[in-house]
Amino acid sequence: MKPKVYGSLVDNKTRCTHYHTDVDIIAIKFKCCDKYYPCYQCHAEHESHPVQRWSQDEWDTKAILCGVCKHELTIREYMNTDHCPQCGAQFNARCQLHYHHYFETDEA
Repeated sequence: MKPKVYGSLVDNKTRCTHYHTDVDIIAIKFKCCDKYYPCYQCHAEHESHPVQRWSQDEWDTKAILCGVCKHELTIREYMNTDHCPQCGAQFNARCQLHYHHYFETDEA
Protein backbone atom coordinates (compact mmCIF):
# COMPACT_ATOMS: atom_id res chain seq x y z
CA MET A 1 0.00 0.00 0.00
CA LYS A 2 1.50 3.32 -1.01
CA PRO A 3 1.77 6.01 1.66
CA LYS A 4 -0.65 8.94 1.63
CA VAL A 5 0.87 12.34 0.93
CA TYR A 6 -0.69 15.38 2.61
CA GLY A 7 -0.39 19.04 1.75
CA SER A 8 -1.15 21.42 -1.09
CA LEU A 9 -0.55 18.92 -3.88
CA VAL A 10 -0.78 19.85 -7.55
CA ASP A 11 -0.26 16.36 -9.02
CA ASN A 12 0.17 12.69 -8.11
CA LYS A 13 3.99 12.93 -8.12
CA THR A 14 4.09 14.87 -4.82
CA ARG A 15 4.58 18.28 -6.41
CA CYS A 16 2.97 21.07 -4.40
CA THR A 17 1.99 24.69 -4.82
CA HIS A 18 5.36 25.71 -3.33
CA TYR A 19 7.69 23.42 -5.30
CA HIS A 20 6.50 22.07 -8.64
CA THR A 21 9.35 21.78 -11.14
CA ASP A 22 9.98 18.55 -13.04
CA VAL A 23 12.44 17.39 -10.35
CA ASP A 24 10.33 18.27 -7.29
CA ILE A 25 9.17 14.69 -6.87
CA ILE A 26 9.83 13.66 -3.28
CA ALA A 27 7.81 13.83 -0.11
CA ILE A 28 9.28 13.77 3.38
CA LYS A 29 7.78 11.88 6.30
CA PHE A 30 7.69 14.32 9.19
CA LYS A 31 8.86 12.82 12.46
CA CYS A 32 6.41 14.91 14.48
CA CYS A 33 3.23 13.55 12.88
CA ASP A 34 4.37 10.50 10.88
CA LYS A 35 2.82 12.01 7.73
CA TYR A 36 4.36 12.56 4.31
CA TYR A 37 4.37 16.17 3.04
CA PRO A 38 6.01 17.57 -0.09
CA CYS A 39 7.68 20.38 1.85
CA TYR A 40 7.98 22.21 5.16
CA GLN A 41 5.61 24.94 3.95
CA CYS A 42 2.85 22.41 3.29
CA HIS A 43 3.40 21.00 6.77
CA ALA A 44 3.12 24.50 8.29
CA GLU A 45 -0.13 25.18 6.41
CA HIS A 46 -1.81 21.89 7.32
CA GLU A 47 -0.57 21.10 10.85
CA SER A 48 -0.80 23.06 14.08
CA HIS A 49 2.37 21.69 15.70
CA PRO A 50 6.04 22.56 15.17
CA VAL A 51 8.30 20.41 13.03
CA GLN A 52 10.49 17.83 14.77
CA ARG A 53 13.64 17.17 12.80
CA TRP A 54 15.11 13.69 12.31
CA SER A 55 18.33 13.27 14.32
CA GLN A 56 21.44 11.86 12.65
CA ASP A 57 21.05 8.55 14.49
CA GLU A 58 17.61 8.17 12.82
CA TRP A 59 18.85 8.60 9.24
CA ASP A 60 18.34 4.88 8.52
CA THR A 61 14.57 5.44 8.84
CA LYS A 62 12.52 5.21 5.67
CA ALA A 63 11.22 8.77 5.46
CA ILE A 64 11.57 9.83 1.82
CA LEU A 65 9.02 8.94 -0.85
CA CYS A 66 9.73 9.05 -4.57
CA GLY A 67 6.72 10.69 -6.18
CA VAL A 68 7.23 8.82 -9.44
CA CYS A 69 7.37 5.17 -8.34
CA LYS A 70 6.41 5.54 -4.63
CA HIS A 71 9.61 3.81 -3.46
CA GLU A 72 10.55 4.70 0.11
CA LEU A 73 14.17 5.61 0.80
CA THR A 74 15.95 6.03 4.08
CA ILE A 75 17.09 9.55 4.88
CA ARG A 76 20.70 8.43 4.45
CA GLU A 77 19.97 6.87 1.03
CA TYR A 78 18.29 10.09 -0.07
CA MET A 79 21.13 12.30 1.12
CA ASN A 80 23.64 10.17 -0.80
CA THR A 81 21.94 10.24 -4.20
CA ASP A 82 20.45 12.60 -6.76
CA HIS A 83 17.94 10.14 -8.20
CA CYS A 84 15.60 7.36 -7.17
CA PRO A 85 17.45 4.03 -6.93
CA GLN A 86 14.25 2.21 -7.93
CA CYS A 87 13.08 4.08 -11.05
CA GLY A 88 15.96 6.44 -11.81
CA ALA A 89 13.88 9.64 -11.58
CA GLN A 90 16.01 12.74 -11.00
CA PHE A 91 15.61 14.53 -7.65
CA ASN A 92 16.00 18.28 -7.15
CA ALA A 93 19.57 18.89 -5.96
CA ARG A 94 18.49 22.26 -4.55
CA CYS A 95 16.47 20.44 -1.88
CA GLN A 96 19.76 20.24 0.03
CA LEU A 97 19.26 23.92 0.84
CA HIS A 98 16.26 22.91 2.97
CA TYR A 99 17.71 19.90 4.83
CA HIS A 100 17.86 21.95 8.03
CA HIS A 101 14.04 22.04 8.09
CA TYR A 102 13.81 18.25 8.18
CA PHE A 103 17.08 16.79 9.45
CA GLU A 104 19.54 17.62 12.19
CA THR A 105 22.84 18.18 10.41
CA ASP A 106 26.26 19.40 11.42
CA GLU A 107 25.39 22.76 9.84
CA ALA A 108 22.09 23.16 11.72
